Amino acid sequence: MKVMAGMDLHSNNVMIGLMDQDGRRLGHKKVPCDLAQVEAVLQPYRAQLDTIAVESTFNWYWLVDGLRARQYKVVLANPAAMQPYAGCKHADDKSDAYFLAELLRLGVLPTGYIYDPKLRPIRDLLRRRMSLVQQRTALMLSVQSLHQRMTGQSLSRQQVGVLTPETVQTLFTQKADQLTAGQQAELIGHYTESITKIERAVAQEAKKLPSYQRLTQLPGVGVVLGWTITLETGPVERFASAGDYASYCRCVKAGRYSNGKGKGENNSRCGNKYLAWAFVEAAQYARRYYPSCQKFFDRKAAQVNGALATKALACKLSKAAWHLMRDGQPFEMGRMFPGTQTADELAQKPTQRCRKSGNPEPESDNKRKEIQPAPVKACVAKKRAGQPRRGAVEPFSRADSGA
Repeated sequence: MKVMAGMDLHSNNVMIGLMDQDGRRLGHKKVPCDLAQVEAVLQPYRAQLDTIAVESTFNWYWLVDGLRARQYKVVLANPAAMQPYAGCKHADDKSDAYFLAELLRLGVLPTGYIYDPKLRPIRDLLRRRMSLVQQRTALMLSVQSLHQRMTGQSLSRQQVGVLTPETVQTLFTQKADQLTAGQQAELIGHYTESITKIERAVAQEAKKLPSYQRLTQLPGVGVVLGWTITLETGPVERFASAGDYASYCRCVKAGRYSNGKGKGENNSRCGNKYLAWAFVEAAQYARRYYPSCQKFFDRKAAQVNGALATKALACKLSKAAWHLMRDGQPFEMGRMFPGTQTADELAQKPTQRCRKSGNPEPESDNKRKEIQPAPVKACVAKKRAGQPRRGAVEPFSRADSGA
């Protein structure tokens, strides 16, 4: 007889509920967050115990990793995807634990991914780096604001970054302002030192992952974004398609429609917020420095707005990243934007054309117009002569309005 276990995990205790394959409740017990006491509750059913469902909370690492190290089969329940019984009149920790076991017994428990325990500390360390960068940026903005408020002059980010507690005090005359700026400059230096240490530790581990080098070929993806995408994604095989990965990166619109009409919104926060940030940052850089990405962004921005156009470009980059990580092939701009050419090819074409023709300069626009089809030339001629094109609407003038 198989036995299922559901564990409702809290910050200081665990409620364990045991159920057999026929749905009979075998017992429950609340124990402190101690692995030895949790295993003592499971030990009498060790031979029949099939699977353990642990609720995904902020502190599930110790419990899941500890049970898996002791050869228990553990799954991580996704509380955001579970729909409790609406007719339940009373609910507590005991009913929640049994509810997990019941969903596990029926085979309908929504589960989450259990990240590799060896790489998880490196991923969390990179997340701490983001937090430190945000705090350092807040201090830099505070120094810039204080200086501009007291002197009327602005300081650049590079100037603030090289300030020391001694030099920053020379920028102000009031002792209170000198103390404030000196303390902030000292904290900025500590943050910079901590961020540098974290980057060195992450670089040693990230360079061992094969997908990191390929991801840096993507437009807009540099060192830090390559680390973030690699470590936050994990094994790319867990995503069945590029669309599933883009959805996990929060690059897909959340909505509910019926008969072509909107019926509400689904969970737009479902996914990885760090991957969402990484691909939006990459899209912001790519649209400025890559002509194909800029053309795609401009076309989308003309249809909707800049924010949605950036998200659409981020979706393109996320799907391209999925293919790079899965197939292991080098990045090609023509595959992400069919019919486009890379910047290197565009730069080489005028030189090749000059060598073939022997001309010192590329072909002029007049020569291109001579090879236009006849309907196009006729349309251009009518436009130059002031005649309206066939089917064109006459322009509205102020004389027609009587003004």
